[in-house]
Amino acid sequence: MGKSLPPKAIISLGKFVWTTMWNVMMSNMAPRSKGGAYIRPESQFRDKIGSDTFPAVAQRYRLYVGLGCPWAHRTLVVRALQGLQDVIDIVVVQPSDTEGGWVFASEHQGCRNLRDLYLLAQPGYEGRCTVPVLWDTQTQKIVNNESSEIIVNLNSAFTDIGQQPDLDLYPEALRPTIDQWNEKIYHAVNNGVYRCGFAQTQTAYDQACNELFEVLDEIDTALANQRYLCGDTLTLADVRLFPTLFRFDVAYYGLFKCNRRRIQDYQHLGPYLRDLYQLPGVADTCNLEAVKQSYYGFLFPLNPGGIIPSGPDITSLSDPHGREQMGKAPQAV
Repeated sequence: MGKSLPPKAIISLGKFVWTTMWNVMMSNMAPRSKGGAYIRPESQFRDKIGSDTFPAVAQRYRLYVGLGCPWAHRTLVVRALQGLQDVIDIVVVQPSDTEGGWVFASEHQGCRNLRDLYLLAQPGYEGRCTVPVLWDTQTQKIVNNESSEIIVNLNSAFTDIGQQPDLDLYPEALRPTIDQWNEKIYHAVNNGVYRCGFAQTQTAYDQACNELFEVLDEIDTALANQRYLCGDTLTLADVRLFPTLFRFDVAYYGLFKCNRRRIQDYQHLGPYLRDLYQLPGVADTCNLEAVKQSYYGFLFPLNPGGIIPSGPDITSLSDPHGREQMGKAPQAV
């Protein structure tokens, strides 16, 4: 009867080589602290539309996005909710596991990949080349590449020319509450899943995982009595949480080891996800296959075999969520 595993010496050598190479690749892909915790670098371009340099003009600006990227996804959601489809064009880039970055399907503005575009905007640029990118087609410059700032800008800059002039996802009265949720959710959930998946020590992973599920439990409790994070009003806090929830059961639960509980298993977070998914235009921003290709195909150190899972089936996101009446006074009989 043949052996099921190679000899011990080969196993030991293989583990040593793979662990060494894994540490090298992870250190380049995911910068870490001395304790092995993932540290997300700061975005470099932080201007906004509405200034003298970048006036709010239809068809002048463009969003470069990766459909699998949650940070880019939030900009697509705001664009859809605010009805800016005819105001801001979209260019989709694809992840490349051989080039280690985002590439264009065909040459674009003389650029083969996103790094070329960054260099076009700022010759000599040496920083990270990430999506989303809010681009000014007139000056050939990057306005902003920080998603949290782009969505605030998209919410307010085109009020006079968008299709939803009365929609404000960042109302003045709710900003303290929105900002509190955003700060907590960014650290523990949006970036928390990456802190789990990119952790390079058990201690760093355990801390990130504990914080992740503590905050998910807190959100689930809050949603028991209100439709959205800030009550009965849809805000940017919900927009920022949605892309992570959409990807959670698909990628983070397994690949990133966030497997204590699925979002669909939560009593309130599951229906809340369906509620957001069914908002006008939002489902059109969700591309399950692109998400799976980006995570399972692109993140080689986490999935060296490159095998893309066949599931899950997300048709249940279109099922009734029953949250329409939450927070509303009961009808008189």
